[in-house]
Amino acid sequence: MATVEAAAEIVREIAAVGAADLAAAAEPLRSDCLRLARKVSLLSHLVAEVAEAGEADAAAAAWVRELVRALEAARRFVALGRAPPAAAGASDQDAICNNTAVQLKYVTWQLQAALTNLPHSCFQISDEVQEEVELVRAQLRREMEKNGALDVNIFTKAHDILARIDNAGSQSQQPESSQMEKFRKDHLELQNVVLLVSEISGLSKSDMTKITSELIEGLENVRPPDSPKSVNVDSQSSDETKGSSEKVKKPDSVATPEDFRCPISLELMRDPVIVSTGQTYERAFIQRWIDCGNRTCPKTQQKLQNLTLTPNYVLRSLITQWCDEKGIEPPSRSKNDGSFEVGGDRLAIEALVRNLSSSSLDERKSAAAEIRSLAKKSTDNRILIAESSAIPALVKLLSSKDLKTQEHAVTALLNLSIYDQNKELIVVAGAIVPIIQVLRMGSMEARENAAASIFSLSLIDDNKIMIGSTPGAIEALVELLQSGSSRGRKDAATALFNLCTYQANKVRAVRAGILAPLIRMLQDSSRNGAIDEALTIISVLVSHHECKSAISKAHAIPFLIDLLRSGQARNKENAAAILLALCKKDAENLACIGRLGAQIPLTELAKTGTDRAKRKATSLLEHLSKLQVL
Repeated sequence: MATVEAAAEIVREIAAVGAADLAAAAEPLRSDCLRLARKVSLLSHLVAEVAEAGEADAAAAAWVRELVRALEAARRFVALGRAPPAAAGASDQDAICNNTAVQLKYVTWQLQAALTNLPHSCFQISDEVQEEVELVRAQLRREMEKNGALDVNIFTKAHDILARIDNAGSQSQQPESSQMEKFRKDHLELQNVVLLVSEISGLSKSDMTKITSELIEGLENVRPPDSPKSVNVDSQSSDETKGSSEKVKKPDSVATPEDFRCPISLELMRDPVIVSTGQTYERAFIQRWIDCGNRTCPKTQQKLQNLTLTPNYVLRSLITQWCDEKGIEPPSRSKNDGSFEVGGDRLAIEALVRNLSSSSLDERKSAAAEIRSLAKKSTDNRILIAESSAIPALVKLLSSKDLKTQEHAVTALLNLSIYDQNKELIVVAGAIVPIIQVLRMGSMEARENAAASIFSLSLIDDNKIMIGSTPGAIEALVELLQSGSSRGRKDAATALFNLCTYQANKVRAVRAGILAPLIRMLQDSSRNGAIDEALTIISVLVSHHECKSAISKAHAIPFLIDLLRSGQARNKENAAAILLALCKKDAENLACIGRLGAQIPLTELAKTGTDRAKRKATSLLEHLSKLQVL
């Protein structure tokens, strides 16, 4: 019988899987297993809260069984990466990769389905955990979109049958041998998918046959009439056709559809990506545009709301399909298509990457320094360095006893993380924990760049959860904020602000002692920007009820009122916003600002401040007026 305890055990087992456990696995299975383990580990808080609530009714118990089935499939997939690889030829290896891709797609779909079906009314799920669940769902949804929507109908059918088998254990009529033979002939690809789904679900042969039987029946009932392929009556002779098909055309010999051309380069796109305005560009050219400091869409001139580049897999597939139909060689990264030079640069970078694992300390240090420099220069270099497998080698160097080597490695990772696609590669390579170690124990420059790396990685929402839940991460940033260099404190403040946009990290930061340095920063007029940084972080923290209480107890109110009197316009605005948040539904805090004489600066701010400052000041004055009436 599936229980919450079983789910918790599976989550713990999968979360404990690290890169070392998957050392024997080939790519992409190794990376797939690591990514899956990372997603599952984020469900530990959900399972804990479900266990506390208990299975109150049949709906709750049914959902727990669904979750356990999904987690068991995930555990079996991760086990594939831990098993010794079987000897296989190139063609067999391709088949293995295709099979594991189908199984990963099913596991991803099944987990997403379970989280989507979570009956919130049955369990008392906290806001923080609901936020975690939504982030994991979004991540799983992106994984599904990336891999395409094929097989989902089969997944749904198989999933429903699995649920019936699990719930009732009933036996169905076995298909006749003639029917099975027909299925093998007509649906070989479908049969393979069913087999793969059944294997990853841990089914017996009889259960596999049950699913196959019901799928045959469903397919026969909904099968559309066969449509004959169109025949071109004016086609050339077979010899001519054969000759023309063997000759590969060049893209410029055929009119390229306008939608397939990059609006910047006007060339056929090989890696189309979508920007925030919805326009599609070739990745290399739009990345160059952004790297030059442009923040508008080249085609529409609209402001880019963010700098995320989302792969346009649908368009890429259409371009590939069009190239096949026209006999054109599809564009690929292996050609010099304007994105970067691939000859000497690639060979030089690969040589540097090999030196990162050299037995000579000087060679390792020199290679890390050179990669650090190259990664700073251009997006093209960041792509090439990552493709040359430099990231895992740099992560290993974070544990070097030589502080300079350590500094070069963490700074190289920081520079590589500027390219968004590399952020996930860095996290998957297990970089978070060693970066935290550098943040705690490295040289001051290494600590500064470690804090900057955490900020860069935390720009991905999923990473906020992982970094925040890593033991010692927020504590190390608070320590740097308190005692670091001027630049170190700034880097720590930026990283902490970004991490604290996630609810659970706000409490972690307050418990780690962030308020003491923030209160000191409110009084520090000597360092440019210190007050602004402190106010920005406090304004994020104050939205959490526990943090709001802690801010009041830290005696922040007098310093905030001082800023109303003498601060810069932006600081007055933020101080008023924080005071309003502290005083809402809190008569004690409201009385406190009244005693400290906040009415005069608030009245002035309501007349002369920014629009936002006027609104906050006016609202505070109204609250004070009501308090006086009472």
